[in-house]
Amino acid sequence: MTGTDSIGARLDQALLTRRPDPETGAPWPAPDADRHPAPSPRTGWAAGARPAIHRLFLLGEGIGASRTPALHEAEGREQGLWLSYRILDSLEWGITAADLPAVIEWARASGFSGFNVTHPFKQAIIEHLDGLSDRAAALGAVNTVVLRDGAAIGHNTDWCGYQTPFRAGLPDACTGTVVQLGAGGAGAAVAYAMLDLGTPRLIIHDLQTERARELADRMNRLFGADRAQVGTDLATSLDGAEGLVNATPMGMATHPGCPVPPELLRPDVWVSEIVYFPLHTELLLHAREMGCHTVDGAGMAAEQAAQAFELFTGVTPDAARMHARVRAMAA
Repeated sequence: MTGTDSIGARLDQALLTRRPDPETGAPWPAPDADRHPAPSPRTGWAAGARPAIHRLFLLGEGIGASRTPALHEAEGREQGLWLSYRILDSLEWGITAADLPAVIEWARASGFSGFNVTHPFKQAIIEHLDGLSDRAAALGAVNTVVLRDGAAIGHNTDWCGYQTPFRAGLPDACTGTVVQLGAGGAGAAVAYAMLDLGTPRLIIHDLQTERARELADRMNRLFGADRAQVGTDLATSLDGAEGLVNATPMGMATHPGCPVPPELLRPDVWVSEIVYFPLHTELLLHAREMGCHTVDGAGMAAEQAAQAFELFTGVTPDAARMHARVRAMAA
């Protein structure tokens, strides 16, 4: 058996085995024959050409506890779609960045409508795709891959998924210096969102300094020289900063901990988080004890998923319903 064949066998086992739906107990979410969802005007699906069945999955590391499958499948049922969403945990199934071309080809051949991508593949997958949306190309990161008409096209719904709930939670923010932790795929989306909101100075910290520098350079080409900078000392960066964003995996159930020494927080610094499981991360708990205004990661999880759902299915979801479901699942 070749390496590619071996990967295909693992993917068959991981993603094509029918598992009972967690809410209904059915082996596959059943479509509602009486429901006829209206095609989205933004995704280009022609009326009558929209598939009734959608297979999706999430690719990432340490994602076994993700609520994304339940979120998409529940909205699929509400919309009358036959939709299945599975988890492909790279640690569990031995998938590496070198296997990404085989994963894409297998998904295409197996009839998947697409898949979501999370840490650590959001940037590595780009070179293996057939094309990118304008935003994904600008950000240099992909979280949504749509498989359609034989092509694998990368999109990024993270940046607007983060920006929309952040703006709702802190409408008067982003007038001063913001410190961002993390320069990976999620970090690229957050940096874009922050600068697009008007942040005059974004200081990016990452354990990989060169990665932070590459992100700062990319953002400066998009938004103007010196809008984004690389930080080397977190205490110095936070001194006088308006806000702090955690765009790293630290705080997740599988990556516990706090990315910032609590003593560096101040009551006049707002704190934003992209992690949503758990909803109340160590960082947010420390920030609230300090009296900081905070925004949790549930809004980003719901908003980026709603936009990905529309790209995958061609159907506009009920975003408010998806937001409510994320909070109920994460509570």
